[in-house]
Amino acid sequence: MGQPGNPGRATLWGYRKHLIRGNSVPVDAMRTKDLSLRQDPDLRKELAMLARGCDFVLPSRFKRRLKAIQQGQQVQPGKEETISPEISENIPKFYFPGGKPKENLNINAHIIRIQKIFSQFPNEKASIEDMGKVAKACQCPLYWKAPLFHSTGGDKTGFVSVHNFTAMWIKMLQTCHDDASKFVHLLAKPGRCYLEQEDFIPFLQCLALQDVVNSHASLAFLKKASDFHSRYITTVIQRIFYNVNRSWTGRISSSELRRSNFLENVALLEEETDVNQLTDYFSYEHFYVIYCKFWELDTDHDLYISQSELAQHSHQVSRKIIERIFSGTVTRNKRTSKDGRMSYADFVWFLISEEDKKTSTSIEYWFRCMDLDGDGVLSMYELEYFYQEQCHKLESMSIEPLPFEDCLCQMLDLVNPQTQGKITLCDLKRCKMSHVFFDTFFNIEKYLEHEQRDPFSGLRDQSNPYASDWEKYASEEYDVLLAEEMANEQEDNGNVYRTLRLRYENTHNPVNHRMLASDDEQKDLWINDKMTGFVAMESRCTEQWDQEAFSPRSHVLKEQQRSCTIDSDDVIFFIQVKVNIHVFNHHKLTAQIRYGHSLAWSL
Repeated sequence: MGQPGNPGRATLWGYRKHLIRGNSVPVDAMRTKDLSLRQDPDLRKELAMLARGCDFVLPSRFKRRLKAIQQGQQVQPGKEETISPEISENIPKFYFPGGKPKENLNINAHIIRIQKIFSQFPNEKASIEDMGKVAKACQCPLYWKAPLFHSTGGDKTGFVSVHNFTAMWIKMLQTCHDDASKFVHLLAKPGRCYLEQEDFIPFLQCLALQDVVNSHASLAFLKKASDFHSRYITTVIQRIFYNVNRSWTGRISSSELRRSNFLENVALLEEETDVNQLTDYFSYEHFYVIYCKFWELDTDHDLYISQSELAQHSHQVSRKIIERIFSGTVTRNKRTSKDGRMSYADFVWFLISEEDKKTSTSIEYWFRCMDLDGDGVLSMYELEYFYQEQCHKLESMSIEPLPFEDCLCQMLDLVNPQTQGKITLCDLKRCKMSHVFFDTFFNIEKYLEHEQRDPFSGLRDQSNPYASDWEKYASEEYDVLLAEEMANEQEDNGNVYRTLRLRYENTHNPVNHRMLASDDEQKDLWINDKMTGFVAMESRCTEQWDQEAFSPRSHVLKEQQRSCTIDSDDVIFFIQVKVNIHVFNHHKLTAQIRYGHSLAWSL
């Protein structure tokens, strides 16, 4: 039996005496004040034991509730304390997963406008070419016409009827109230509220971006380059997830899409004549730089690169950081860590992150690589692990490395972490000098550039202050590639001319190469005629590239052979010159790809 003098049991002892004497006031108060007290599954057994006179101590949270009842907070028996409906109505709704509904939305007006557009089509059925007008009637960007066509089943039947489309659009207007939620609803698989990479394939490859390639002026040359087309689509998809999927889940939600600028860029495709101005996703120049870099590293051209091949991108990149990349820390493809090969899609992430270490995605990319134990903190051990290789490289270059202790002090002063001795992801994003931090530990070339750079050079270089490091790099590399191609083309023409001259001399005067003045005029006419035939042949073969394999026996070359003064030996000579010199320009990179695969047997 508990002692009444015990302060921890006084209340319970009082309730026990009331129960023994038959006083029902405390029991009624307990029953009527808060029914949850008796309905609580943890309290039922204790109340039963209390009624039988057992001595025990209730938890403190129940003591406080019983004390409140004992102090007189009693209600009339049979009445329950409820929340007033007026109070609950004062709390406004603040979560809108499908976007905030628009006030006074007139759905009938939308349907009438759509039906009016469908009435212009035969049998009120719209094809993919007609969906542009339907998209504008729905107040959507022009290049939404393919998702609208696909979501209504047009890819299966070849057309969209007015009844099916209006039913789909009414349902969408009732559940999706902004562009982000509508876009996800159109592309997502049934029952899902997010987008994966494969969800963009029908939008970009088969429908939307194919329409961009076919109709956008600056991408018209891609019509004939199917290999280029697919690589361009892959690049755009990876850049979408690189910029939009901030959660690294591989799934783009409507919230992430709402916070990004992707839909604004899709809308700008209709207005912008030069797609290269849309540098976040659709720039062809950026794609060309990425693909050329990948093609140079992929020596066997199987569209996969190994660790040794990736190290050739920049000989100064740390071997340890490359091993971390191939371990699957930041790669989407599971085969990267299993087979030890990196796909083109993963290379897009690597190159953008390597050349611009100031963006949030790139900081997260390299932080994941350096966080060896995955605890979300860069410890001093992890920093020393990567810095050791930097010291070895500096010593091989006859440069005395800075001791790790001194380097660590510099980096801690640079980052200024909130917790002493521990660098977190938030610390790196806040310091605005993440590129210097990362280059110090795994890129010796850029580390030396930072050390030797004029501190006032950034103030003088204000040519494009709003361009990111990636945009500056892509612009410079594109100019370099373009200049190299022009030089190679000039060298190609010079080699062709010199080779034709030797051929003419060996064919027409094989014994004595000394020629008369009249022979020089005849030689020039012969060479110019051959060069004209080669130019026409190259132009025609480029146009017919995707329709027939490029070989000496193709009807394309035979047609050129009939229209120009060139024979079969000239055809073989033309192909050999083009292949051996590796001439290609930025509108015909497919030629280089096909040279290595389709023409190997013919040479």
